[in-house]
Amino acid sequence: MVRFIDPFRDLGTKLLSVEKPARYSGGEYGSAVVKDAPLKTVIAFPDLYEIGMSNQALRIIYKKLNAIPGVSCDRAFAPAPDFEQLLENEKIPLYGLDTGIALCDADIICLTLGYELGVTAFLTMLRSSGIPVRRADRGKGDPVVIMGGPCVSNPLPYSRFADAFWIGEAEAGFFELCEKLLEKKKAGAARDDMLAVVVSHPSVWAPGKTGVSRAIYADFGRADFDRTETRAAYVFPVSSIKTVQHHGAVEIMRGCPNGCRFCHAGIWYRPMRQKNAGLVVQEVDELVNAGGYREISLSSLSSGDYCYIDELVAYLNSVYSSRHVSFQLPSLRVSGFSLPLLEKISEVRKSGLTFAVETPREMWQLGINKTVKLDEIVSILAEAKRRGFRGAKFYFMIGLPPANLRGPENGQTGEQDAEPGEEEKAIVDFIAEAGRRSRGHFHINVGVFVPKPHTPYERAAQLDEDRARRGLSYIVSALRPLGHKVSVHDPFTAMIEGLIARGDERVGELLEQAFTLGARLDPWTEYFRKDIWRGLFADNPKLVASLTGERTEKVLPWSIIGSGVSRGYLENEKVRSDEPVLTSPCIEKCTKPCGICGKNYNVVKNSIQYEVKNGENTEGATGIWRMLFSFTKNESAVFVPHLGVIEVFAMALLRSGLRPVFSQGFNPHVKLEFASPAAVGTICDAEMAAVDFADRVEPERFRAALGGVLPAGFAVTAAETFAIPFGAKKHSLPSLLYGAVYAASIPGGTDECIKDEKAYRQGLPAGMFPHRTRLLARDPASENESYTGYFEAYRRLYGTKDGT
Repeated sequence: MVRFIDPFRDLGTKLLSVEKPARYSGGEYGSAVVKDAPLKTVIAFPDLYEIGMSNQALRIIYKKLNAIPGVSCDRAFAPAPDFEQLLENEKIPLYGLDTGIALCDADIICLTLGYELGVTAFLTMLRSSGIPVRRADRGKGDPVVIMGGPCVSNPLPYSRFADAFWIGEAEAGFFELCEKLLEKKKAGAARDDMLAVVVSHPSVWAPGKTGVSRAIYADFGRADFDRTETRAAYVFPVSSIKTVQHHGAVEIMRGCPNGCRFCHAGIWYRPMRQKNAGLVVQEVDELVNAGGYREISLSSLSSGDYCYIDELVAYLNSVYSSRHVSFQLPSLRVSGFSLPLLEKISEVRKSGLTFAVETPREMWQLGINKTVKLDEIVSILAEAKRRGFRGAKFYFMIGLPPANLRGPENGQTGEQDAEPGEEEKAIVDFIAEAGRRSRGHFHINVGVFVPKPHTPYERAAQLDEDRARRGLSYIVSALRPLGHKVSVHDPFTAMIEGLIARGDERVGELLEQAFTLGARLDPWTEYFRKDIWRGLFADNPKLVASLTGERTEKVLPWSIIGSGVSRGYLENEKVRSDEPVLTSPCIEKCTKPCGICGKNYNVVKNSIQYEVKNGENTEGATGIWRMLFSFTKNESAVFVPHLGVIEVFAMALLRSGLRPVFSQGFNPHVKLEFASPAAVGTICDAEMAAVDFADRVEPERFRAALGGVLPAGFAVTAAETFAIPFGAKKHSLPSLLYGAVYAASIPGGTDECIKDEKAYRQGLPAGMFPHRTRLLARDPASENESYTGYFEAYRRLYGTKDGT
């Protein structure tokens, strides 16, 4: 018997006891899961909702699996400790947000792990679901747990917990594998039979298996999207609360041509494949018009290397700037920096300058296969200043192998220095000189390099914690007095990351011990239990030293996984790093082949250019048409906070096809206001809001347009249009507020206007939601303190609802 959880029904007001209950309530716009599908899967993301809903891998898996007839794919995220405790108290298992399926009743749990420290959150999800943490303890009634993501390039540390590991890109065979599992499930296959099908796939690793090859999606960028699907973009579902990266994302390129020797992603996602620009434009259109996003990220590992990126951004701006849609390029290399391009992406919202320098000296930069010259940066800063840009961010790492070679040219002739070494001093000198010459102050972020598998530095020793801490402290103390803002990564967290990244099965035991002792959500400072990890490091000094120090074993543990990049290439790149010598970027006919390209896989470049178009003009000339409307907020929507409600309606207006008026200035927003924020957990029958238009919009059209584009629990119930001429006073809704009417808190009681809402809430019976039935406005036609409804108040202020 499959169990489904309804948070509004099964948890009710108890959900209000946790932070951000909307994390766990579901009901987002665009949910696409079929409840009674034969094969039930859940994509489980091992972090909080705000992080997971920004993850592109989750969206790919969610969309592709739900597009297969007979397969459902729900979403679940790691619970914060307060919600974990609530589930335990109520004896309710962790559930999916779309259908409410208990994770323990799913057939397949798909987990994507993008950061090593997320593993304790994964274990939390298993335990909160009632699924045994160890794979060896699972039986026929448990789901098959499949882990994927970049971290499983070395699956050994997690082999104690996951049943199987998908190695590589999901589009390259995972969904076909799920179709096979669907047929097996229809035929009555047991869990062991399903697992055997999974393990037999050539891109799936499981304990005891060797010779697994990474799945590479050869058609990325050049293949049109599956015609059985209605959309190309990964639009849905749209979060009802702000996420960490609350914008639409179009992956314009997978892989990177530059070959930075420290970068795991740059190796793991080879070869570089650029998406056809026509498909990029189509996905942007869907994210804006179907999703309601006004910020679009054109994402990749190095967006400046996308062919004709200037022309593409100029074209997108010409189409969307009048609708206040802005574009971001999160990864621009300094050597390919284009200030005109930066101006294009800052046309709607101003962006700052970001320089990922990594290491300051030219010889060290050659070692990591990256050049970022100080003179070039100073020149860019000067030109940017003339064009109105202010501020810049710089990213550095300490502990990179080229900067820590033992030799007089680096000022290091013995073991690691007792005092900060040349690397830290060079970073300080670099920033001080850039600041002096540009007369600027910067934001500086300094991390600690963590060697990763399948890279030229996979055997390198990691900078030890004490040495890293001294170096970071020196950088902070030297740069802050100069007026720069400096943030640094925690060296101990980096040590844990390094231990897991290059660990083996023994690390799995430490992970389980940390989890059992209370480790949760380790990437979050407020939840990180450093004391637990300190104890484990102290109890296992030899293991820690052997896995984070220089790796001298002949066969590395992760050699069971084939990345597609040859072992000889990685070794040769390490030699070139030591010399140091640059390796040219990836091209179709390269002179330093890494082993990826050949019969099945090749570099793919975009070849389409676009010309700028004239955008539409939405500005009015005679005044403002204000749409006053009421709406309900019920069931899952009651858990959405007020800022989330604002975002819900702002995005709904954009996807409705209507064209509201926007504010002016640095960060334009829809001219939308609400009479009175309702507290989280309040059922609302007739909240009041207003939005401005440059032209008249019929109320019937407004209601119909918003009717199909709001999340569950929201509905527009009434609307009227009012003309406000230029120069006339525009009365804000909060300025007219008289009070609110709440439903009776006892059976048979009468509704009443409540002035002391706090007292009302405290007097409610246990388990009862506050219920606001309507809002009252001051009567503008009366000199006495009297009230009326908002619609009537506006009629008295601005004439009839027809604006006459």
